[in-house]
Amino acid sequence: MTGTIINVLLVLLGSTIGLIIHKRFPERIRIIVFQAIGLFTVVLGIYLSLKSQAFLVIIFSLISGALIGEGFYLQERIEKGADNLKNWLKVKNENFTEGLITAFMLFCIGSFTILGAIEEGLTGDFTLLLTKSVMDGFSSIALASAFGFGVIFSVIPLFIYQGSLTIFASYIAPYLDPVLQNEISAVGGILIIGLGITILEIKKIRILNLTPALITLVPIHYLEAYIRSFF
Repeated sequence: MTGTIINVLLVLLGSTIGLIIHKRFPERIRIIVFQAIGLFTVVLGIYLSLKSQAFLVIIFSLISGALIGEGFYLQERIEKGADNLKNWLKVKNENFTEGLITAFMLFCIGSFTILGAIEEGLTGDFTLLLTKSVMDGFSSIALASAFGFGVIFSVIPLFIYQGSLTIFASYIAPYLDPVLQNEISAVGGILIIGLGITILEIKKIRILNLTPALITLVPIHYLEAYIRSFF
């Protein structure tokens, strides 16, 4: 889990720098930083979403994921947990919850996270995660300068999620063929586009209620491949 530990440390460092900068930035600077992050997030999402051509698999994954997420009130439960953490820490920053969730989504959704964690778990090589860690470190500076203290706490779910992927890589890897990897990136990209739209305040999308699509994608992918084998 060396790669994940480095990832966490660089996010902590970047977030700390961002918090220092945050206190010195006037409101107009914070607004333009928000907009820059939102635009970058949309572009990143578009880049990832174009990796798949299995559009039926993607749409069924998103719909089924949305039904599960809404059914379990996933967004509301996670936001409530983040708010409880905010109250327990007595943090007055109104963007705490949004910062934590936005940072976690950016740091944990994408092919870099999955492929990097699996590569380290199988071979011990954390080169991909090291590259991701540097990117996340710089991103966390911008995020913390815009959203404040909540970004620094994103390292908790980051460590749990990415570390778990590394530990269980030997079980996950056999099911991640190249086509499935592209579909995971595509679904993740669509979620990141929604995140960017939310950051830009165009429309608030309950992104967390769509994240189960990353799980439902796997059986739908193999079901589609099984049906296609008959034609």
